[in-house]
Amino acid sequence: MKMKLNSHYWENRYLTNDAAWDAGSITTPIKDYIDQLEGKNLSILIPGCGNGYEFEYLMEKGFPNSYVLDYAESPLRNLKARNPGCTDDRFIQSDFFVHEGTYDLILEQTFFCALDPGLRAAYARKMHTLLAPGGKLAGLLFQFPLTEKGPPFGGSEAEYRSLFSEYFEIKTLEPAYNSIKPRQGNELFFIFTKK
Repeated sequence: MKMKLNSHYWENRYLTNDAAWDAGSITTPIKDYIDQLEGKNLSILIPGCGNGYEFEYLMEKGFPNSYVLDYAESPLRNLKARNPGCTDDRFIQSDFFVHEGTYDLILEQTFFCALDPGLRAAYARKMHTLLAPGGKLAGLLFQFPLTEKGPPFGGSEAEYRSLFSEYFEIKTLEPAYNSIKPRQGNELFFIFTKK
């Protein structure tokens, strides 16, 4: 029987502290990418944000137009409590596929790999819809064989090129040289620009 990866499923994972994907801080590839960003007024979304370390780093670095989105309530509530100076509209509890907005940059960190693989084409289309003209989707994708066991679900560079090339110009898609130790050799860093 196939599991339902709905809001109840994810909320339960947080409530039972079953969040093995949580690195406990921002990961090096995302941190290094943020460090080279120019234009502090970029509108940035982090979908499937979980505990939102990337959001906190963006706030620390002076990116005031950053938003987080998650299916589950608990991580958003915890993130909001840790960032009392941020307005409520920064914390969006919603299904990614019904969310509406326009962003200059969307950061991908363990969200794609948590989705049922049957939703990957819809993910690519939705990302394209949410980005402003010339906007970027950037972050990390797992590189290990895709099976029915997950989340996380794997994939390959060839699959990702095929999936995203209809909607995006693939600027970078390569093995991450600076992955955190538990993920070394299993991550691809990417930057896709909306066509």
